[in-house]
Parts: sequence; structure tokens; C-alpha cells
Amino acid sequence: MSRQPGPSDPQRRQTLRQLALLPGLLALAQPARAGGQIEEPLADSVRTALSSAIANSAPPVPIFASTAARLAYLRWLSAMSDRLYKRMPDLDRRVDFLQTVWYESRRAGLETSLVLGLIQVESGFRKYAVSVVGARGYMQIMPFWTRVIGDGDPGKLFHMQTNLRFGCVILRHYLDRERGDMFMALGRYNGSRGKPQYPNAVFAAQRPWEYVDHAPPPALSATPAPEPPTSSAAPTSSAPMAASPPTSRAASHPIPASAIPPARKGHSVSGAVTNAIKPASP
Repeated sequence: MSRQPGPSDPQRRQTLRQLALLPGLLALAQPARAGGQIEEPLADSVRTALSSAIANSAPPVPIFASTAARLAYLRWLSAMSDRLYKRMPDLDRRVDFLQTVWYESRRAGLETSLVLGLIQVESGFRKYAVSVVGARGYMQIMPFWTRVIGDGDPGKLFHMQTNLRFGCVILRHYLDRERGDMFMALGRYNGSRGKPQYPNAVFAAQRPWEYVDHAPPPALSATPAPEPPTSSAAPTSSAPMAASPPTSRAASHPIPASAIPPARKGHSVSGAVTNAIKPASP
């Protein structure tokens, strides 16, 4: 004898559907990893130096001392844009993000690939990520930092450049406190000083963002200069044409010329701004 549907069957089916969707919902709601810097007392000189480094509002548009330096930067930007495409499909957002990471990391005297690896571990490149302990944004900055060295507004930590600047300056501060030991500095950044899991995760995530510029130096021709012309005819150059640099894999998502930042705007990033930060006693 077949069982007749009871009045509770629709409710049971709805419950089963919700249970089937639960794993996906949990994945979407997964909090950002790590991001648990611990508030520590700072010497007045350190607080002042950190506040000054944060307050400088220079826009992250680099200038270059030479055309070769600018072309090297553009090659890096194109390579990183290709690698970041799946995580940031929007071109304008991707270029703006990479340019800012490049600027802020160099400004703080940090390896750009390390900062990208840290962002990958901390937030998975999510601008509005929030950790279980309340850290915010790309580099998972704890809100207390805005009170210690900022204007006290934690909402600004969701602003891209503000978040990246705080993160780079704070990591540089920890690196100075640990006397150049990045393993220990990353532990401080994560609130797990001395434990290997977090630093090892960042170092592993750094590797895909490392970049080696394979462009060869300008070729020097060994061909002697041509003899001066003996007639009124226009001279013909005998110098060979410079060979085109070898290309590796072409970028899958090339950056159009309109998205490339101008060469002579913004501020130079020569030197590390945090040189003025005096390491506080551990």
C-alpha cells in the first residue's frame, strides 16, 4: 500500500533543500584567514614615525629615473596582471591594485612578491574581507591600529590604498622590531609569533608572485662606423637593426596602452620611508 503525502511533506522537502545548500552557503561565508595583530605599547618616537608614514597622502603613481626603469615596471605589471586575472577580472581594478601594491611595498622597503603572498593568505584578494577577530580588508588590519596611529576611523580600512599602506607600514615596523627576521615579523603580523604555520604559508604563497625580468640589455654593435660619404648622395647606415627581445609566453590578458600609468606623474619611491622608525624594545 503506497504512502499518501502528509501535510508535513512540503516542509520536509524544503528542509532537505536547505541542507543541500548549506555547504555552499558556508563556503561563501567563510571568514578571512588570520589577521590577528596584537596591540602592544609603542614608544612615542615609533608612534610618531608610524603616524607620519600613514598620514602621507602621496598618490601611488610612480615616476622613473629612466625609460628602461619604466619599461621594466610595465613588464612586471603585465606579468602580474595576467597572474591576477582570475581573482580580479576587472582590468581597471586590477591595474590600480597592482600599482598600489608595487608603490606601497617599495615605499616601505618590502618585497612586492611577499606582500602579494601575504594578501593571498590573509584575504584571498578580497577587499571587504573581515576575519573572525575583526581584521579588515586586503591585508587584514586590526581596527585598533586606526586609533594608535591613524584618525580612529576603522571604516577607512576598507579603502584600498589606506589598507595597503597600513599593512606595509605595520609589517615594516614588525620587521624592524625583529631585526630583519621576516619569519618572526610575519608571526607578529599574524599574532602567532614563533609558530611556523603562518610564515610558511606566506612564503609558499609568495613564490607564484616572484618575477624575473628576462629582457636582455641593449645590444652593443661591434660593426665599425661607416666611412664618410665621398659623394653628395645621402649616406646609408650600415649598422644592423637591433634584435627584438625574445618573448616568453604572451600575456593572456594584455594591458591596453590606455591603462598604463603616465611616466612623469606622482612621487618617487626611492628609499624606505620607515628608515626613521626606531625599533622599540621587544
